[in-house]
Amino acid sequence: MIAVEAITYELLIPASDVEKLLDRLGEQLEFHTLHYFEGQSQGSSFVPRLIGFSCDRDRDFFQLFTTVKGIGNRKALRALVRPFGEIASAVANKDTAALVSLPEIGKRSAETIIAELNGKIDHFIGDVMPTIEIKMPSFGEDAIAMLVQLGESTRDARKLVRLAMETDPTIASADQLIQTSFQLKGSQ
Repeated sequence: MIAVEAITYELLIPASDVEKLLDRLGEQLEFHTLHYFEGQSQGSSFVPRLIGFSCDRDRDFFQLFTTVKGIGNRKALRALVRPFGEIASAVANKDTAALVSLPEIGKRSAETIIAELNGKIDHFIGDVMPTIEIKMPSFGEDAIAMLVQLGESTRDARKLVRLAMETDPTIASADQLIQTSFQLKGSQ
């Protein structure tokens, strides 16, 4: 919730940003927002809404994505669970399967997205800052489950496992992963 003088707004965010923001609880954050009115009760009343993005480029992508027939703000917020550059790449590559894997997006919607955004979305691919994503080994989920059993929250367990994999990519078992995770946690 954001209070602006006498009005309090609910700030909505794309699903792809939820985990990043959970890691920043308690910090002061800056959002690039999109303001709109959501109709209630057959359009007789309207509720002001804000959608927050980490940068202008993400807001611009969202606005373009919602120009697709059948994709409104709420549907887009739920569907955009992957980084926007990755979705832009799927559109540019006409990868229907990647789009169908998004919540709320069926085969027909994916085909419509590709048809309507093809050629309009390419600049969102080139501007994407590369993110280093460590591929989770098969034993990574086992390590996360064990850390949760040992008292870590699921979110903290995931962070520890990712950090351990970044620190030592030669880890070859869940036991090594847990040991390295606890060593890193102890050094923080």
